[in-house]
Amino acid sequence: MELSFPVHVLGVLEYHTSGRKLDEDLPNSRGHRKGLSTGPGTQRLFITAGSFLLFRIWDVNQKTFYMRNNQLVAGYLQESNTKLQEKIDVVPIEPDALFLGLHGRKLCLACVKSGDEIRFQLEAVNITDLSKNKEENKRFTFIRSNSGPTTSFESAACPGWFLCTAQEADRPVSLTNKPKESFMVTKFYLQEDQ
Repeated sequence: MELSFPVHVLGVLEYHTSGRKLDEDLPNSRGHRKGLSTGPGTQRLFITAGSFLLFRIWDVNQKTFYMRNNQLVAGYLQESNTKLQEKIDVVPIEPDALFLGLHGRKLCLACVKSGDEIRFQLEAVNITDLSKNKEENKRFTFIRSNSGPTTSFESAACPGWFLCTAQEADRPVSLTNKPKESFMVTKFYLQEDQ
């Protein structure tokens, strides 16, 4: 199949699916993209400039992201609270590099180094205004690594530091440089939100 794109392609995102395959143009409110199945359980989406993909995210312990006191936390949301779940805007900028932001909030996930301290923070930035060519935007860039159906996100600004949640519920989302430690969770599931 030959692919042709009417506009500049910003990036490509591959993620694991539960058998859904696409091979046609997919216009939506977030921009125009072309979907292509790359095999059982894998989806490849081409993202055009000025657009993003919207995903639900949860860790391997089933904790979802939500805001509490202006802080991103991960916990178990029950039926009446599921509307609090934060969805993630994803803008791929290279095959495995992407920007992550909170949908509808103009807040982007960032890894910031201050002296010897490395920390996770949310910054008031519109995800579609970021440029992959600007060094100052590197703190917003995460390198995606897939392991079967799960994904890990390593900071491009601080290699070896990974987006994580605590084992306990209702704790802040943070970064760790010890991804194999049992007290931190660095593997996440992504599901495209329609």
